[in-house]
Amino acid sequence: MIAFAILALLTVVGAIAAMSLRNLVHCALALTLAFAGLAALYLQLDAQFVGFAQILIYIGAVAILIVFAILLTRGSEPPQQSILSPSWLGGIAVAVIVFGVLAAMILRSSVTHRREIAASAQASVGLLGEQLMTKYLLPLEVMGLLLTQGSSKRQVSTEKRHVSFGICCLGFLWCLDPGCWSFEAFRL
Repeated sequence: MIAFAILALLTVVGAIAAMSLRNLVHCALALTLAFAGLAALYLQLDAQFVGFAQILIYIGAVAILIVFAILLTRGSEPPQQSILSPSWLGGIAVAVIVFGVLAAMILRSSVTHRREIAASAQASVGLLGEQLMTKYLLPLEVMGLLLTQGSSKRQVSTEKRHVSFGICCLGFLWCLDPGCWSFEAFRL
């Protein structure tokens, strides 16, 4: 319980700092802190795949990309503004109102009044990997090929890019179709 409170506080403080600070680099680093707290919460809840995906994708890619983009595009002049935004009181008021509305809706929901809790399926990263490499191997391979082709830098003209993006979208929709998961459609 204490670990959850510390991680929740870390996440909330990082999110509030990301919204309220004026320096973009500080905002991006605070957002990284919020992402790290959220990943730690996922790991504490035994959702290893989501936690590690949060670390790899949001902290390792998105947050670092934001920091690099800010550092490469901003000027060298120092900021002349205060650290906090001048309209922070209005932002806090809106946040409190939105929080109150969401809390009231959640408390009135029928989901919070359920008596019995259904047993959750035990899933792990190993089980997910096993399913991806056995049952869902064909859609995984198709998606890998389509994403590789779609993100290739060898496309020269604009028309080719639109065609390859369309092929990627069609392949993604094909993989989302529940009927494509069986090999029955491929038998002669």
